[in-house]
Amino acid sequence: MSTVDWIVFAVYFSGVIGFAYHQSRKNVGVEGFFLANRRLGWGAIGLSVMATQASAITYIGTTGQAFDDGMEFIQVYLAQPIAMIILCTVFVPFFYRAKIFTAYEYLERRFDSKTRSLTSFLFLMSRGLAAGIVLYAPAIVLSVILGWDETVTILIMGVITVAYTMLGGITAVIWTDVVQMLMMFVGIGVALAALFNSLPPNVGFGDVVYIGGIREMWTSIDLSWDPTNRYTIWSGLIGGLFLALAYFGTDQSQVQRYLTASSLRQSRLALIFNAFFKVPMQIFILMIGVLLYVFYHFEKPPLVFNSAEVAQVTASSRADEFTTLEIQHEEVHELRRSATLKLVEARADQVTMSAIQPLQREIAGYDEELATLRAQSKALISEIRGASSNDVNYVFPSYLITYVPAGFLGLLIAVIFAAAMSSLDSELTALSSATVIDFYQRHFKDDGTDQHYLMVSRIVTLAWGGFAVLFALYAGQLGSLIEAVNQVGSIFYGSLLGVFLLAFLVKRSTATGAFVGLLVGLGSVIMVSLFTEIAWLWYNVVGTVIVMIVGIALQGDEWQDPATSS
Repeated sequence: MSTVDWIVFAVYFSGVIGFAYHQSRKNVGVEGFFLANRRLGWGAIGLSVMATQASAITYIGTTGQAFDDGMEFIQVYLAQPIAMIILCTVFVPFFYRAKIFTAYEYLERRFDSKTRSLTSFLFLMSRGLAAGIVLYAPAIVLSVILGWDETVTILIMGVITVAYTMLGGITAVIWTDVVQMLMMFVGIGVALAALFNSLPPNVGFGDVVYIGGIREMWTSIDLSWDPTNRYTIWSGLIGGLFLALAYFGTDQSQVQRYLTASSLRQSRLALIFNAFFKVPMQIFILMIGVLLYVFYHFEKPPLVFNSAEVAQVTASSRADEFTTLEIQHEEVHELRRSATLKLVEARADQVTMSAIQPLQREIAGYDEELATLRAQSKALISEIRGASSNDVNYVFPSYLITYVPAGFLGLLIAVIFAAAMSSLDSELTALSSATVIDFYQRHFKDDGTDQHYLMVSRIVTLAWGGFAVLFALYAGQLGSLIEAVNQVGSIFYGSLLGVFLLAFLVKRSTATGAFVGLLVGLGSVIMVSLFTEIAWLWYNVVGTVIVMIVGIALQGDEWQDPATSS
């Protein structure tokens, strides 16, 4: 990066820390640290909720996925507006009236302490590991493109995030998320503008759409009912609905945000805001990936975008094989580039479709050849490394480093850092609140002063931050287990959602039914994940349904409103 980029980068992070401190000065006690004294408005909460979900790996990984597969990933998010309406109607009123600190605190009032402790423990276990991945995943990418040691990258992100989270609690986190979410919006706009500006002068918007359509990159709907197909309209609308309900309705990192609202109406408006803006934002992020696919029809793409993997294979005994693949890749790209330029000229001259179709078929053939060569190179790298290639995460950063002008590059790299930090700070406040409220205060010291719990909360935040950093530093040695950790959420979420639905909707559900249902649901999902090929989005449906069936089968006769119990 240039000096200008470093100035932009430094000014951004200095401003973030100063802004976080300024906004956190109104905090009072533990309620201020964890819930901002329940005084925030829907706009700040809504942007923070979006920032929590929009991690750096989403920002850079989704674009890379769209580069390879087009817009199909959008199907995962199509049910989110429906989920937000259900949350506003069912979940939020229960949480808000109960005046709780954590989502799992509600379950003790509704059921018993063991149900609360188990659900909170499952959250801590899954999110504690996820916090390390939130740091590691973007750090390894940024280390390669910036030429830094990954330890340095992890420490920079970790130390800055832990510092402002400890300093200002949830208020600092939410207002920092607001700035970082706005930065992400700006980054998306800048990236789209830079990509269009990088195309040849004679390539218009219609040409971009047409070239992307040759391989159906704009096609986003798959009507298949095949449960082993990861991304279909049905897995998105059904499995995605259950996932969104579980994530936004049972995960403390999300529930904690709308508990900071000044009123029930403000909580609901924050979620409705997400219902309207999350899907369009995801569409624009995916569009960046498709535009990269079109862009590299005119500019030579790397055979492998991860320069660290390239260095590893070229230093190995199989370097000649990789060189051969690179030569073939360059030759096929030149043929595709020539055919694509002819197609653009033909469209400009408004020639007949019969004259355009041979060029279209020719480009499609070259696309397939290039995809095959990329697959062969990834297989070669995987054999040398002894682990799968994660090249997809480097497509967008590689473009930034190579083609984006000074100043804008610093801004966009800051956006990627911001996305990583906005997810990590959310994890830290949620982990801290669940640890202190659900375990320390509940089981170890229930008579401490507010000042005591505030001190413990900051210590716990530091401890979880340290754990995330240490796990991130170690994560590179785990190989394929990293993918397994990323799937933990889908294994737990459905069962957690089932417990909360029992609490909200089945008045005669019992503590025994909820606890046993949770265990059976978790066991069922684990069995499905191990012994079937069912796509992971359906795990959420399986877990929810099993818990509900068991809970209803073991229901009793009495019910007490948790909002009125203590």
